[in-house]
Amino acid sequence: MIKDPPVLRLRRNFPRPPADIVAALTGASTGHLVDCMNGGGALDWRIKPLATYPSGICGVAVTCDAGPGDNLALFAALDVAKPGDVVAVATQGFLGAAILGDLLAGMARNCGIGAIVIDGSVRDVAGILATGFPVYCAGVTPNSGVRNGPGSVGLPIVMGGVAIAPGDIIVGDGDGVVVVPQGMAARVVEALESVRKAEAALEAQVKSGLRLPEFVKSILASGRVEEIP
Repeated sequence: MIKDPPVLRLRRNFPRPPADIVAALTGASTGHLVDCMNGGGALDWRIKPLATYPSGICGVAVTCDAGPGDNLALFAALDVAKPGDVVAVATQGFLGAAILGDLLAGMARNCGIGAIVIDGSVRDVAGILATGFPVYCAGVTPNSGVRNGPGSVGLPIVMGGVAIAPGDIIVGDGDGVVVVPQGMAARVVEALESVRKAEAALEAQVKSGLRLPEFVKSILASGRVEEIP
């Protein structure tokens, strides 16, 4: 007879990025971070903030594999996460039942957690908003989940089409959520300033009346464009 699997698998001690790296990414535009990572790193477009959070979110990822419609692992993640962490909850994209409501959001706030990002659904929207706790999710439904497990905390997950390891850095704003792998974080911080400068320079040109950037003009004049009469 096969032995029943554990209800939860927890890894509390995983490598974390230096605090100054996290601080350097705080407030960064998700679009700029994607540009620093060759155009990728964003979670599925459906994972969006439940409300407008002017300062966005940024924190060390505490990964949580809850499974469809089950939030036992999410409760356990509250016990693993440190203040300022972002709990990333994988539900296999299941939208049929909410695994977070206002009471659980309030508990997360009381734990000092920075935010929760879920590839599934939440409920009690008015109550969640009243807590002031940042929540990013893919949907909303009144249906309730269960607390049976199995699940894991602090182990690698895949959510929103992106692999996330515990200790990665999660940044979110009104456009969505981006995952900065811990191993790339220092390089992203280094590249971020040049991306910001290039963006600011082009923005200034647009405000001054720019119609087409030079690289587009070069392509149009290159002889590699066929004009159809």
